[in-house]
Amino acid sequence: MRLISQHTMSQYSTNFLLVPIPEYPVLDCVPNKIIKLVVLGGSNVGKTGALYSRKFTIDGEQISLQVQDTPFVSLEDDNDSICCQEQINRSIYWADGFVFVYSITDYDSYRVIRPLHQHIRKIHPNAKIPLLLMANKGDLVRARQVSTREGLHLANELGGTYSEVSARENSDGVCEAFQHLCQEVSRMIGSCNGEKRRGLHLIRPKSPNMQDLKRRLKQALSSKGKSTTTL
Repeated sequence: MRLISQHTMSQYSTNFLLVPIPEYPVLDCVPNKIIKLVVLGGSNVGKTGALYSRKFTIDGEQISLQVQDTPFVSLEDDNDSICCQEQINRSIYWADGFVFVYSITDYDSYRVIRPLHQHIRKIHPNAKIPLLLMANKGDLVRARQVSTREGLHLANELGGTYSEVSARENSDGVCEAFQHLCQEVSRMIGSCNGEKRRGLHLIRPKSPNMQDLKRRLKQALSSKGKSTTTL
């Protein structure tokens, strides 16, 4: 899979999100899987706020990729919670995987990520959350405010993968990061065994004890029979 950046080379645009292009010819048939990713982050990190959709092949399987790039989120005055639009909440509920984007030149955009992840956990408290932490504007090293070590530490804390990229200088790096996340989500979807999904692959509750259910049903029927006989 190859991704092409939609920005103007003469100006560092915030239009970070990329258009996926298939690496192999795509057959004229229904894709085997649909992967839904949402891109989240603060302001001025390189985001578009648009919906992208492409078909491509990954690991020999045809995939339909849908990427929702959301409006930016911001920290509340207490700096421990975020302020986000209802559209973002809907996108979080809709998605199979998440891309958190911050700029290495803006420490505030880095600080948004942790409360953003906590917000997602409130919406999906029991779900496995495939996520990619993407540090953008990696070419602006002289203006760096967030170290690579800090990015790696946060990704490890959140249980995701980390990638430091430059959407302006190296779109291939962005492509590889997205492809890795798509592979992770694809494997997760495969573990559903074809069951209908709604948003994330939520952890299913344990099956009830069938013997216990049969015993309770027998007791209920027996009690009903005795009541009928009395009448």
